Amino acid sequence: MAAAAPEALGAGRRPTWRGGAGPAPGTRGRKGTSGRGGWRRPAGRRGDCLLSPRRLTVLLEQQRGFRRVRPRSEEPQAPAGSTEARPAPPPSRRSLCPAPPARGGRPSPRRLVKPLLFAVGFTGTAFGTAAIWQYEALKSRVHSYFEEARADWLDKIRPQKRGSFRKQVNSWWNNLTEGQRTVTGIIAANVFIFCLWRLPGMRRIMFTYFTSDPSSKALCSPMLLSTFSHFSLFHMAANMYVLWSFSSSVVSLLGCEQFIAVYLSAGVISTFVSYVAKMATGKFEPSLGASGAIMTVLAAVCTKMPEAKLAIIFLPMFTFTAGNALKAIIAFDTAGLALGWRFFDHAAHLGGALFGMWYVTYGHELIWKNREPLVKAWHEMRTRNAGKGGGRSN
Repeated sequence: MAAAAPEALGAGRRPTWRGGAGPAPGTRGRKGTSGRGGWRRPAGRRGDCLLSPRRLTVLLEQQRGFRRVRPRSEEPQAPAGSTEARPAPPPSRRSLCPAPPARGGRPSPRRLVKPLLFAVGFTGTAFGTAAIWQYEALKSRVHSYFEEARADWLDKIRPQKRGSFRKQVNSWWNNLTEGQRTVTGIIAANVFIFCLWRLPGMRRIMFTYFTSDPSSKALCSPMLLSTFSHFSLFHMAANMYVLWSFSSSVVSLLGCEQFIAVYLSAGVISTFVSYVAKMATGKFEPSLGASGAIMTVLAAVCTKMPEAKLAIIFLPMFTFTAGNALKAIIAFDTAGLALGWRFFDHAAHLGGALFGMWYVTYGHELIWKNREPLVKAWHEMRTRNAGKGGGRSN
């Protein structure tokens, strides 16, 4: 019984000496201190506890080397209204967008200045590049006219190869309309980026640069890259089907070069409208998909040809006019934005639709019809450089 006496509980016991530098117990006053070499009274269950040296060593090792696991019921909860980042929920297989990583609080509205400048600069660059591209394409067609006639004459003389895979691909490509050939590259880019989402090692890069969110680290590049990004196969298939269906009409209306400029600009502008809506509502969630740009294509065709008959792929017996379809889509997205529906990015849809309606009504006259000074300057620069090159060769 005498061996158990040092560990017994009891009031009025002498406190235990913690050790370290300083005088031995009893050489100083009884006043406790939390520094080295002072007295410290350990907490007990019912009172003061006198610990043996062996038990004291084990207790100190546990305090220094390990930490007790906090039960779930004791985990601290964020106060109401707090803007601290919370862990993201696990991704859902049916979601159109993967679960975003945890981010900080609400960003400042000043972050919209840089995306606004990027949207204006990119739109101007896209239309300027399209104008130069159209000039070069027309010039190339004139130069290759006689070469194509000569190639056709040689093909008639040469023996034809039958059953070759390359010939079948060329035949399929030539049977496509100009609009379908134009959007083939866009569809291929969407499929490629969709495959990148399936690689686990690319998730961080995809979240940063291929989803648009005003609270993200990257602001400008996702405005364009997210237009080609899809996480859900159904989302990508639906968007690409609509783009393929309206490609012939919109390219015959605008031309290949102008369509590419409108499509890329629509993706950037619709994303900027989404940024503004997220800043206004305070709901910061990542968005991705070509829906904003495709809404521009759909709105442009429906505005220019409101009496055209449309139908749903699964319900071909029900037809409706393009004008009524556009009104229904705008009403749906307006209601979704006002009521806070979060399944679609309704702000991006509305931004794309309004941009398409504005462009075919006013933008074509203001932007595309005034490209002549740029094309003329480019032609003069090309002629001047060609003349200098010819002088050097002589």
